[in-house]
Amino acid sequence: MKIIVGIDEAGRGPLAGPVAVGVAVVPGNFDWKETLPGVNDSKQLSKQQREDIYKKARQLKAAGQIDFAVAMVSAQVIDRIGIVPAVNRALTRALARLTLPRQDLGKVMVKLDGGLKAPVQYQNQETIIKGDAKEPVIGLASICAKVTRDRYMVRKSSQKIFAPYDLATHKGYGTKVHRAAIAHHGLSSLHRATFCTNIKKPR
Repeated sequence: MKIIVGIDEAGRGPLAGPVAVGVAVVPGNFDWKETLPGVNDSKQLSKQQREDIYKKARQLKAAGQIDFAVAMVSAQVIDRIGIVPAVNRALTRALARLTLPRQDLGKVMVKLDGGLKAPVQYQNQETIIKGDAKEPVIGLASICAKVTRDRYMVRKSSQKIFAPYDLATHKGYGTKVHRAAIAHHGLSSLHRATFCTNIKKPR
């Protein structure tokens, strides 16, 4: 295959914030060790390692050596249509932001993490369990998705309306501190109400 595409998501399980899907594109002969070393499952890397790889990926994209895109779908949409359709919507949007040879998708190999699937026009696709740790192109997609989403949550945390939830620390995941904040302050516009139904206010 002349073009390899990796797809992964970040933020499927949090109580607040969007879900993000990253799509990375590299040539079939891409030299990971020389050009972009250290790529792995984003969850196995430190914040600094993810940021460093993301910075390098942006440089390579600017130079035309690789491409990537991240699309996010909001908490409100997740509540309305469900997390799986929301992930699929983000996936389709991210793919649409890339320049792929539409007239010859037979030259494109798509590799996806976990239970993800690409649209049917991508004939050559493979879903790989724990693919973000096994395939660097999926790992890069996961890093791009996580860095983009984490940065978004940090920006939101700086707004006064969201300050009580300390989103910059936990990025919307259901930590004990976050659950206590929800119980005390109620839900914000960033929260997924359908994910927070079992959180009760203290008596």
